[in-house]
Amino acid sequence: MAAYVIAEVEVTDAQGYEQYRREVAATLGAFNGRFIVRGGACETLEGDWQPKRLVILEFPDRAAANAWWRSPAYANPKALRQRSARTQLLLVDGV
Repeated sequence: MAAYVIAEVEVTDAQGYEQYRREVAATLGAFNGRFIVRGGACETLEGDWQPKRLVILEFPDRAAANAWWRSPAYANPKALRQRSARTQLLLVDGV
């Protein structure tokens, strides 16, 4: 079953975050991950959630998503993201 990493991102250092954006894509392939949403325009249809930036990644399953998030390949980009943005991150199973 597919699994999704959903990230709500508030960029605090645009230059640092741009470096993260350049590095992160190369870390996904080994885990068969791919971007579904990468910061496109958001429109709130109900409620008061107003994400500054929304990112959704798809992986074949929860194990692959967790392996990516914990991987040495993602360690440096992850640290860069954590320094340059405030992020809420979820892992959710698909249907």
